[in-house]
Amino acid sequence: MSTFSKLLPSVKLISFKYLLRNAAYVIPMAIAIGSMVALFLWLLHWAISFRFTHPYLLYALPVAGVAIWYVYKAWGANAERGNNLIMDEIHTPGGGVPKRMAPLVLAATVITHLFGGSAGREGTAVQIGGSIAQFFSKLFKLNAIDTRIMLTAGIAAGFGAVFGTPLAGAIFALEVLTIGRIQYDALLACLVAAIVGDMTVSAWGIHHTAYHIDIIPKAVGYFTFDSILLLKVIIASVAFGLASRLFATAVHSVKATMTKLIKIEWLIPVIGGIIIIALTFINGKPDYLSLGVDAEYPGAITIPSAFANGGADTWSWLWKTIYTAVTLGTGFKGGEVTPLFYIGATLGNTLSLLMDAPVSLFAALGFIAVFAGATNTPLACTLMGVELFGGEYVLFFAVACFTAYYCSGSSGIYSAQRIAVPKTAVKS
Repeated sequence: MSTFSKLLPSVKLISFKYLLRNAAYVIPMAIAIGSMVALFLWLLHWAISFRFTHPYLLYALPVAGVAIWYVYKAWGANAERGNNLIMDEIHTPGGGVPKRMAPLVLAATVITHLFGGSAGREGTAVQIGGSIAQFFSKLFKLNAIDTRIMLTAGIAAGFGAVFGTPLAGAIFALEVLTIGRIQYDALLACLVAAIVGDMTVSAWGIHHTAYHIDIIPKAVGYFTFDSILLLKVIIASVAFGLASRLFATAVHSVKATMTKLIKIEWLIPVIGGIIIIALTFINGKPDYLSLGVDAEYPGAITIPSAFANGGADTWSWLWKTIYTAVTLGTGFKGGEVTPLFYIGATLGNTLSLLMDAPVSLFAALGFIAVFAGATNTPLACTLMGVELFGGEYVLFFAVACFTAYYCSGSSGIYSAQRIAVPKTAVKS
């Protein structure tokens, strides 16, 4: 018997014990994250519904901004850095992720949406995941390597739970850290965490929005191929990538400009709130406030409405970009991903009419591709397309996400994201 054959049982036993040990840490952590995300989603739904019936709350958005600023100034410390802090801790362990990050961002995000700020929810879920993961790492006295895996799994649990896409959540947590490289040592932990987190949210009775793509008689599916439609998808995906780049640039630019021009910090959210109120007056409708998932009134432009003919205006995607850049760039809390879904779906709706293409398919492609370009996570977003819309058009999903990824520039919405392999070998 060879030496390898003799060692094989021992290697298998060690691997099995390691997997069991990781599961013992990850599963309770994911249940805690899923439970807190469920609470967050319930509170978020309540806040948005309450504002629908009390629209005058929008006028208090500047005051809400000051309250958020004060709370973070008094108790936030490094929690203000949000997702970027968690990513930096995974790359280079330092001071850790504070426990207060989870309740602070949860409350601040609910307040942002209660008063009409245009933001998302992924950032909050990821920060909840990172904060709770750090707590469990300290509780179990894990070493630096295991803590990094737990933090990565915390991202996966938060993301998978908030959107109901566990597979995409697991891959997102691995892919978002470094452009061009995925470290697979945390893959199983991320997958377990994302699945358990999603199951926990469902167990609490929280349901996610369902989307639907109309059946296309001749398309790129499992058995058929339409080259003209594929060409239209590629052209549209270039636009999706440019929209991703515009969004990331806008958010960073608003924040940098406000910080440079306004020296009194608490005035920044005040001005941001006033701008949002003014934009709503200019538009004459509240469609670009908050998440953009539920309709405030019949005929409102929402993400689901973008999947139908006439479900978006020509410039809905640009208005949402402006609203969200102002909201997040002036200190309000939330995430970028749901606004990116809105931008992508409404842009896809507009492009489908211009290119005589299937509306629901192009809305779905924009939904995932703009997100892919802004976060530099094309693989995770392709899988998200399959989880949300079905696998029949997976080739379209992949083409859209990877095309948008290459057209979105070298950076994205996360400043802590590192570049391992540049998108192109051409140096600019």
